[in-house]
Amino acid sequence: MDLNPMDGSPVVADPALIKTLGGCSSLLPYPQSGQSFSTSVFVVPRKKPGKLEDVRANSWLDAMKSSSPPRKIILKDFSSADISDEADISHQSWMIKYPSALTSFHLIMDRAKDRKLVMFLDYDGTLSPIVDNPDRAFMTNEMRSAVQGVAKHFPTAIISGRSRDKVHDLVGLTELYYAGSHGMDIMFPAGDTVSKDHLNCVKSTDVQGNEVTLFQPAREFLPMIDEVYRTFLDITKDIEGTKVENHKFCVSLHYRNVDENSWPVIVEHVHGILKNYPRLRLTHGRKVLEIRPVINWDKGRSVEFFLESLGYTNDSDVLPIYIGDDRTDEDAFKVLRKANRGYGILVSSVPKESYASLSLRDTSEVQRFLESIVRSAQQG
Repeated sequence: MDLNPMDGSPVVADPALIKTLGGCSSLLPYPQSGQSFSTSVFVVPRKKPGKLEDVRANSWLDAMKSSSPPRKIILKDFSSADISDEADISHQSWMIKYPSALTSFHLIMDRAKDRKLVMFLDYDGTLSPIVDNPDRAFMTNEMRSAVQGVAKHFPTAIISGRSRDKVHDLVGLTELYYAGSHGMDIMFPAGDTVSKDHLNCVKSTDVQGNEVTLFQPAREFLPMIDEVYRTFLDITKDIEGTKVENHKFCVSLHYRNVDENSWPVIVEHVHGILKNYPRLRLTHGRKVLEIRPVINWDKGRSVEFFLESLGYTNDSDVLPIYIGDDRTDEDAFKVLRKANRGYGILVSSVPKESYASLSLRDTSEVQRFLESIVRSAQQG
C-alpha cells in the first residue's frame, strides 16, 4: 500500500509509467494488456458483501476515511477561546510555508513582468463552494465576471474532474479553454489559431454551432466508461445517499451523503467491478471515488499540454498559475513546482500538506485574487 506524500494517507498507486511530455506519440494512451470490454452491462451478483479481506479493498476504505475530516471534539476543560487561539496558531504556522497569494500578489506580478501569464482554474471548491449536491455547485455572477476579466487578458483554462460539457454549462463563458474528466477531454475556444496536429485531436461544434477542436487522449475508453457507469447505477440504487456521475472519460461515485457504515458495501461492489476491468483504475477525491482509464494523463499533464499547444516551450517566456483545492490538483502543483516553473495555489481553510507554494482560504479569496489580476492588467 502506497502513502500519500502530502498527508500520509493510503492511496491507490497509478500503474501508468511517468514520462515527460514530448511529441505526439507521448500523448497517446499506453498500450494495455488484459481482456477487452463487452458491449453488455456487467452486473455484480447481488449478495451481501462479506468482510473486507483484500488488501487493495482495505486500502480503498482507509483512503475514503482519510478524505473525511473527523468531527469536531468538544473539550470541556478548555474554553472555546482557547481552542480558537490554538487553531489560529496552527494556521499561522502553516501560512509560513504556504503564504497567502493575496499578500504575495505584488511578488507574483513582479515575476510576471516580461512573461505571459497563463491561468489554470479548478471548479468545485475553487470557483464554487463545495456543496452536498454537485448539481447545485453554482459560481456567483461576481466570480464569473472575475474569470471573464482574466480571460480577456490572458489564456485561461478550467481543468475539472467533471465532464467538459457540465463544467462548460456551469461556467458559461465561451472564451475559455475547458478540460473535463481531469484533462482527458479538452476543448479549445472557437476560432483558436493554435496548431493542434496531435493524433487525438478531432473537430467538433460547440453549443453555438461554432467549429472547435477537441483533444481526447482516452477516446477509445468511451464505451468502457459508459458500461461501468450503467453498472454503478445498478449496484448503488439500494445504497441511500450515493450519487453516480458519468463524466464521459471517468465515472464518479459520491459518498458524501452515505452513512459511513455503508462504505464497506460500496468498496466491495467497486472492487468486484474493477476486477473485470484491468484497464481502469480507481482514484480518490473529496468524498468521491473516481474510475479512470489507465493512461499516463492527469491534470498535471493537461497543464503541460496546454503550455505546449500555446507555444510556451521555454519556461522563461511564461508564468503559469494553477488554483485548486483537491487531491487531483496536486498533479498540476507538482508540474509547476518542478524547476520553480510557476505558482500552484491551494484553496484551503485548514492546514494540510501540498505541492502548492501559495494558498487562499476560500472561494471569496480566489475571487479577490482574480480581480487583482484584472486590475493589474488594466493598469498595464
